[in-house]
Amino acid sequence: MAIKTEKEYRERVGKLKPRLFMGGKKVENLMEHPVTRAVIDATARVYGLTMDPAHADVMTAESHLTGETISRALHIHQSKEDLFKRLDMARLSSQKLGTCNYRCPGNEMLPSLAATTWEIDHDKGTQYHGRFNDYMRYAQEHDLVVSGSVTDPKGDRSKRPLEQDPDLYIRVVEKRSDGIIVNGAKQHATGAYAADETLVLPGISSRAGEEDYAVAFVVPNGTPGVTYIGQYNPFSAERECETDIRFLGNPAYGQRETCLVVFDHVFVPWDRVFMCGEVEYTQKFITRFAKTHRMNCGGACKVGFMDLIIGAAKLMAEYNGLTNASHIAQKITRMLQLNDTSLACATAAAYFGKEEPEGSGVFMPDETMGNIAKLNTNDGFWEVLALAGDISGGIPATMPSEKELENPEVKAYVAKYLKAAAPAEKRMRISRFLQNWVAGLHGLGTYQGSGPSQSQYVSIYRVADLESKKRMALDLANMVS
Repeated sequence: MAIKTEKEYRERVGKLKPRLFMGGKKVENLMEHPVTRAVIDATARVYGLTMDPAHADVMTAESHLTGETISRALHIHQSKEDLFKRLDMARLSSQKLGTCNYRCPGNEMLPSLAATTWEIDHDKGTQYHGRFNDYMRYAQEHDLVVSGSVTDPKGDRSKRPLEQDPDLYIRVVEKRSDGIIVNGAKQHATGAYAADETLVLPGISSRAGEEDYAVAFVVPNGTPGVTYIGQYNPFSAERECETDIRFLGNPAYGQRETCLVVFDHVFVPWDRVFMCGEVEYTQKFITRFAKTHRMNCGGACKVGFMDLIIGAAKLMAEYNGLTNASHIAQKITRMLQLNDTSLACATAAAYFGKEEPEGSGVFMPDETMGNIAKLNTNDGFWEVLALAGDISGGIPATMPSEKELENPEVKAYVAKYLKAAAPAEKRMRISRFLQNWVAGLHGLGTYQGSGPSQSQYVSIYRVADLESKKRMALDLANMVS
């Protein structure tokens, strides 16, 4: 069976030596640094879920290439049922981790690569799809963590790549007989330094003359010329300084960790190159990734997060002695409505999914419903956070450290004055958990991840059949179109 254990992943990642900087310092050991260790722990937990027979139906699939049982994180959707299972996987992972599962972006690039390499080969007689399938067999056999990022730094958004520093978008700087040399960077790469491989897709719809930017490839972690620069914020500093993770908001798995990945004259062999110069297909790569990512990341993944937030808010209300308060029930119900609306739209995206392009064998979610799922989540997630903050009161922002409960000089005061319908220990712990959400990075991360609302507006309007709606109105108004 081509599925590895949690222990095997930890042994593998322990050997990685990425060139990684975080908080102004070089990270020498991924397993020892408190921030990177949390990424490893979260990723390892996904391996554990995959090996759990109780979750096998959701977390595993049958490879269409080898017939073996593989992780669903490395599966190419072959049916609507696969799309539904992918939704379930995203929600389950979020519920169990309270942070990114770190196999999501790469997983959602794979169907785009499968579909678009097939189409390029079909149209142009190239060999990208065969290369990609060979790579998939390799990744599935070793059950690799494949990270990925689409977003380029972009620089001045009013300028095209060739009108400014050319490295602000990933580009080919040299073609050789054995491969290509690339320069540039990718932003928001989720957990890339703890992944086995990093996938790169074009981040812009290229035009004639921009062929060097029409490139897709994958490189192993630690490839010469690749530098990872980790995000760093107050939550990062807190985890780095805290010696006892019990007192953190999400003790085991922390916040979602991303990085800027810099490519400085990086060599990529041809067997790892899946597009090189075909500008007319760049938009298809982006759109196919986006529709899958918005269904899963924008829909089901954040539904799993909202499940946690709603549960914590309900606990906080009970701890505050407001179990039967009607206004609390109303707010919880509104949170449930927002949560289930996002899930319904994501489910509809899977239900209306279809093979794309025809003959490829790859199933894609419905673009409109996937974008609507993400658009609903953009607004709904903010409101769920606000309602959770309202229910919990000011304590997640102003609470003393839970360590004061172990401080002999003040523990009696804290235990006395912070208790309510539940002991201070429970109330403070769930407050700290809620702080991770309502005063953390998840609101902005959810809004911007897989594209801000404007991206969804553009996509929905672009694919809408407005002409048929106009004809309906004209017919009933008894007008000639």
